Amino acid sequence: MATFIVLLGPPGAGKGTQAQIISRSMNLPHISTGDLFRENIKNLTELGKEAQTYMNQGQLVPDSLTISMVKERLSRSDCVNGALLDGFPRTSAQAEAFDRMLLETFKSKVDCVPCIEVEADHLIERLCGRWMCPNGHVFHTKFNPPKESGVCDICGSALYQRDDDKIQTVSRRIAVYEAQTAPLIQYYENQNVLYRIDGSQEIDSVSADILDVLKKFAKK
Repeated sequence: MATFIVLLGPPGAGKGTQAQIISRSMNLPHISTGDLFRENIKNLTELGKEAQTYMNQGQLVPDSLTISMVKERLSRSDCVNGALLDGFPRTSAQAEAFDRMLLETFKSKVDCVPCIEVEADHLIERLCGRWMCPNGHVFHTKFNPPKESGVCDICGSALYQRDDDKIQTVSRRIAVYEAQTAPLIQYYENQNVLYRIDGSQEIDSVSADILDVLKKFAKK
């Protein structure tokens, strides 16, 4: 039977890194809805053109359209044994629709939901410490500081901070995630498939905890 995993985690929790590790370890395709939207829009698929219409008008893409993109992606041959979902579902309404789609189309369900948890202060420290130069070289005030403050080690250019990495933007992104995801976490907790993971650890430790959960789940 196919295995479907949904990975949850706030901005800055390292979810993308962990998704790649899980994908390789479990031999499951990593499906990021951000990548899925970009692929459909770039390839001018009917779903992509419809999504672009909403986006051009500054509107949210309807859940039904997102579900259709996910359904089409899961129908491909590399998903015969399941998939790891990253960035979807985002709300309990999407989760309910996803459950119906898995049951009707694949006679399956969401099996496991690792939820990476990191305190907001720690997330802000991770995200707001990032600085870069015009040539794309990236530094971090704590984890990878430049030799000379404000100057790129590689090309000597002045470092700057992207708007996305400024504390106001980061705090807003975290608040939006928490507001949107709280009901989703409760939804999966009620199904007894949610597993909380301490994301404040080193990357390898987080990976080990997630894979340990997935191994235990696989034995059920």
